[in-house]
Amino acid sequence: MDGILPLWKPKGFTSHDCVSKARGMLKTKKIGHTGTLDPEVEGVLPLCVGKATKIVPFLTDTIKVYEASVRMGYSTATEDAEGEIIERKPVSPSLSLEKIKEELPSFQGDIIQIPPMYSAVKVNGRKLYEYAREGIEVERPKRQVRIEQIDVTSRDLVFEEETASFSIRVVCSKGTYIRTLCADLGRALGYPSHMSSLVRTKTADISEQECYRFEEIQRKVDEHKQHELLLPIKRGLSHMPFWEVSENMKPLIQHGRVLDKPEHLDADNFLVLFGEEALAIYQQHPTKTGYVKPLRVF
Repeated sequence: MDGILPLWKPKGFTSHDCVSKARGMLKTKKIGHTGTLDPEVEGVLPLCVGKATKIVPFLTDTIKVYEASVRMGYSTATEDAEGEIIERKPVSPSLSLEKIKEELPSFQGDIIQIPPMYSAVKVNGRKLYEYAREGIEVERPKRQVRIEQIDVTSRDLVFEEETASFSIRVVCSKGTYIRTLCADLGRALGYPSHMSSLVRTKTADISEQECYRFEEIQRKVDEHKQHELLLPIKRGLSHMPFWEVSENMKPLIQHGRVLDKPEHLDADNFLVLFGEEALAIYQQHPTKTGYVKPLRVF
């Protein structure tokens, strides 16, 4: 089996749990996931199966779409609803969605984030959450991420027990911490805040509508139709420029030959296709100008 399993990750599972469960269901060890989701987050988690594991870093490094709920009025140690409350401030009833929307442009484009202490970012060889569990505060590395789009999706603010909640939709680069974005947005408005819920609705061009739940996967397996679950490898690389080759070029690509650079492609990396079949990912040759060489061959 070679292809992409578009999984809808359920709450309560880590991304690694999902890989382990899928390995058991599909009876194959060669499966990798394409971007960690926290256990309490559900959503699109493409799993690469067989030869498709070669594209994991390329599919991971794509635009993601999230729908999140922000709750203003208190912040938590984890920046989500699971953590210990560390600060409170009643939200003024005069706060409006219009005021919130005025802050959104400052969070669009390239922004700097400081990852939360409860995250898997490594400092000196250890994950930040390991320090956090021991009560050790360490300096966290700043990182640049890109917010392509951020919109308020709520029609009204929901006020409850001195807090206010609203929903946002975020289109962003890999490595973006949505819970940090929620906390920073609240802080810009003058209130301690956190992310109260999160759903990933899209990875690259793989959306919720195409995803399978585990019970649906099991049903296909029981019917011996598990191959119907997989998207072709090229679907995970739809964001890349491509070079479509003729049949006589196909064996050269499959054998990983260094080739003359196609005139129309100046991208660092590009997909090589024969019809609908993904043959390889090629790159500009680092030492031979005017030539390209294979980066991954499927």
